[in-house]
This record gives sequence, structure tokens and C-alpha cells, in this order.
Amino acid sequence: MPVEASLIQILACPACHAPLEDRTDAPSGPASEPELLCTSGDCGLAYPVRDGIPVLLVDEARRPV
Repeated sequence: MPVEASLIQILACPACHAPLEDRTDAPSGPASEPELLCTSGDCGLAYPVRDGIPVLLVDEARRPV
């Protein structure tokens, strides 16, 4: 379920305050889930979206590989 565009415009990465990119429409495998990706080159955390609700907790974010 995609996150509303108006919400994406006001959300920011809790770790570095950079804008977030909507990756909820990206093809997902069985183990992956929709996410919002930090656009900062230094941070790059990916925050899960569960049941259409962004989980913007640094402890829940996926670290870049």
C-alpha cells in the first residue's frame, strides 16, 4: 500500500533530517517489505511501511549494505 504523496512531502529521516523517497511500489520479494528510503548519501536508512503506516524509528530501520 503506497503512502500518500502529501505525507511523503512532509516526512524526513529521523536520523539526519533528509527527505525520504517512497519505495512502497517497488517490487518486493517474500522477505522484503515496502519502505521509505533516506535520500542522504551519508545515511541511506530504509524505514519500513507496515499496513500503510511508516515506522520512522531508527532502531527499526534497515542499514544500507
